[in-house]
Amino acid sequence: MSEAIIEKYGDARLPRYTSYPTAPNFTADFDAVAYPSWLKALPERQSTSLYIHIPFCRSMCWYCGCHTTITERDRPILDYIETLHREIELLGSARNGSFSVGEIHFGGGTPTIIKPDEFIALMDAFRDRLGFADAVNAAVEIDPRTLTGEMAVALGESGVTRASLGVQSFDPKVQKAINRIQSVETTMATVEHLRHNSINAINFDLIYGLPHQTVESCVSTVEAAIRMRPDRLAVFGYAHIPSFKKHQRLIDEATLPDVRERALQAEAIAEALVAAGYVRIGLDHFALPGDDLALAQTEGRLHRNFQGYTTDACEALLGLGASSIGKLPQGYIQNEVPPGLYATRVSKGELPVAKGYHLTPEDRLRGEIIERLMCDFAVDVAALATAHGFDADLLLSGNDRLDELERDGLIEREGGFVRVSEEHRFIVRAAASAFDAYLNKSGRSFSKAA
Repeated sequence: MSEAIIEKYGDARLPRYTSYPTAPNFTADFDAVAYPSWLKALPERQSTSLYIHIPFCRSMCWYCGCHTTITERDRPILDYIETLHREIELLGSARNGSFSVGEIHFGGGTPTIIKPDEFIALMDAFRDRLGFADAVNAAVEIDPRTLTGEMAVALGESGVTRASLGVQSFDPKVQKAINRIQSVETTMATVEHLRHNSINAINFDLIYGLPHQTVESCVSTVEAAIRMRPDRLAVFGYAHIPSFKKHQRLIDEATLPDVRERALQAEAIAEALVAAGYVRIGLDHFALPGDDLALAQTEGRLHRNFQGYTTDACEALLGLGASSIGKLPQGYIQNEVPPGLYATRVSKGELPVAKGYHLTPEDRLRGEIIERLMCDFAVDVAALATAHGFDADLLLSGNDRLDELERDGLIEREGGFVRVSEEHRFIVRAAASAFDAYLNKSGRSFSKAA
C-alpha cells in the first residue's frame, strides 16, 4: 500500500457506520410518544434483541470512548439496577409483555461490576416481563481484572452464551500509558473460569494506535491472545478525541503512533491472526473458520449494528439503560445519557427517550448500501436502488467522493456495482461515506479511518 494513500485517507475522521444515519444526527425534538407506538406496532412474535448499558467502572482507562462513570461505592450501581428494573416494567407494559427476545447484549462500562444475584435477577426480569424466544443468545462484556469466580458461575447459570473480554494490549509499557494493567495470566484465568461454566464462545478486543505501541508489541499481544484461542477478535484503531473525552488528555499525544505506523500495526495484527487460522471479517473483526460470524460472511448474511459485526438480522433492537440506543423498523431511539437524568425520567413512569430519528425511504436505501459495503466490501447500488424504488443516479451521479476513490484506484466501478479493492480494504469507511447524505453536517468529530 502506497504511503501517499495512507497519508491521504488514514487521517480522515469518519464514522464507524454502526448505524445510518449515525447517532450525531439523532434529534432532541423527536416526539417521544412515537416510541410506545412503534413498540405496539411490532408484529406478534417479532424477533427482538436487547442492549443493556451498565455505565460504571472501578477505574478509568484513559483510552476509553464509552459513556461510563467511575465509582468505588456500590450504592450508585444498586440504584441504577433498580431503575433498570423499572424501565423493564415500562417496556413490558407497552406491549403487555409480548416480546420475543432472542438476543441480549450487556455493554458498558463494566457490566460484571454488578453482583451475581443482581445479574441473575435482571435475566429473570427480561424473561418474565418481556418474554423470551425459544432460543436465546446472551453476551456480556467483561473486564478480566474484576471478574470473580462467583460471577462466572452466575453468568453460566443465567444462560450467558458469549463473553467479550477487553484485552487491548499486553505490553506493560502501553498498559501503564493507558492506565489499564492487565496480565496475560489474569486474562487466561478469566477464560478458564468462563469455559468451566460452559461459556465457550469467547471474544477478545484488541486496540492498535495506543501510546508507545509498536508493530512488535502488537504482534506479541496477538501471539499471547491466540494461545487462549478466542473464537473471535475485534481489532479497533484507537480514537484520540480529547475534546470529546476529557480523560484522554491524560495520554501524552507525543507517544501516539503516526498514521503510517497505525496502518502498519493494523496490517501486522491482521497478518498474524490470518496466519494463526482466523478469517478476516469485515473491516476489523476476525473469527475462526467454523464460527457463526465467518459462516455468515461466506453466505452473505453478515450484518452490522451498534455492537459491531453480527449475525443478528433483527429489525427490533431495544436499548435499556442510560445512553443506550435502540432501533425499530420506523427509526432510532436513544435514552438520556446522564444516569441521573435517565433515573429521573424512569421514576416519573416515562420511557427515558432523549433523542430519536424517523427513517425516510432514502435513509433505508443509503443505510443498506453502507451496511453491504461495510460487510461485503462490494455492493450493487443499482439493484438496491431499484428494489427501494429509486433511480441509481441519485446515488452515483455527481458523487465526488466516489469519483475520487475511483481515480485513486481504491474502488472498482462497473455500471452500478461498486467494489473496494482487497489491497485497500482499510478505506471501506471512506467508500461508505460516499453514500452518507449527512456527513460533516452534525459538527461531531469521528475516529481516524486507519
